[in-house]
Amino acid sequence: MLDRAKLTRMLKLMYRIRYFEENLKNLYNYTAYFKKSDIAADDYDFQSTGVVGGACHLYIGEEAVAVGVCANLNDDDCITSTHRGHGHALAKGAELKPMLAELMGRKDGYCYGCGGSMHIFIKELGLLGGNGIIGAGLPIATGAAFSAKYRGTRQVAVCFFGDGGTNQGTFNESLNMAALWKLPVIYVVENNLMAASTPAEIAHSAPDLARRADGYGIPGKIVDGQDVMAVYDAAAEAVGRARRGDGPTLLECKTFRFEAHCGVTRDNKRQHENPALRDQWAKRDPITLFEQRLVRDGIMTSADQSAMKAATIAEVQEAEAFAKASPFPTMEQVEARL
Repeated sequence: MLDRAKLTRMLKLMYRIRYFEENLKNLYNYTAYFKKSDIAADDYDFQSTGVVGGACHLYIGEEAVAVGVCANLNDDDCITSTHRGHGHALAKGAELKPMLAELMGRKDGYCYGCGGSMHIFIKELGLLGGNGIIGAGLPIATGAAFSAKYRGTRQVAVCFFGDGGTNQGTFNESLNMAALWKLPVIYVVENNLMAASTPAEIAHSAPDLARRADGYGIPGKIVDGQDVMAVYDAAAEAVGRARRGDGPTLLECKTFRFEAHCGVTRDNKRQHENPALRDQWAKRDPITLFEQRLVRDGIMTSADQSAMKAATIAEVQEAEAFAKASPFPTMEQVEARL
């Protein structure tokens, strides 16, 4: 059993991700833009409105995966992320203020505003970049794991990717190399059952993607991605295996995003592609499940959790004020940074 401090820290991180993402919905409003559908996206006045520009993919509903995995990692361990990567960054230790400044394209963002929502890179946290290309993080994480083994460290690399990534060539190439060389890497499939608009059942020949690990002679485990402790335990086993030099593991976390694929919709309602399925999965909200468990186990009271929520919401509001006050970088500043 984890100690009280770590358990409450994990809930705090889940709150940070949830309320950070919920706030983004208010900052990401394209109603005005779509009233003039004949103009280019770069003509929309982000600077005066203060909204987040570019595509924005929310992590709401999947918080247990990022937090459960990253709770097992050290500061010098590496992760690779996806276009839906805000949760991964925050779970690895990113701060709210520079995160939101980055999404707004401001100078005080982690990447000087150049990475935006999908391409956040934080070297000091071991975040080797989010990526909008499906499966692109797989070879990057595999390379980081090779580096760790070559240098003789106990570092591990974790690759977060969606179910669609398992159909890419990079998936097979990366798992084959990692298995051959027993690299310290954990591949985490966030199987949220829905691509941009394509249901998983018509994209995959078999429903359980973890079975694909069998072809490479490595462990493949199916995990309840709505249960942060189930994710934590599975990740702990995989990380331990990697640190011992026993090679990679494939974890398939069955989870579900509660929002539309992307923040941009023409009517700005952001309705999920399958509302009925969304309502079904919402009954197992990962935060609610963890809250109930901590109360049941005597770790926290409902009052403790309410206070933590209020404090987290206040932190998010402070981050918004900070990001809006941050200036946009000049071209000279961007070039000096690169």
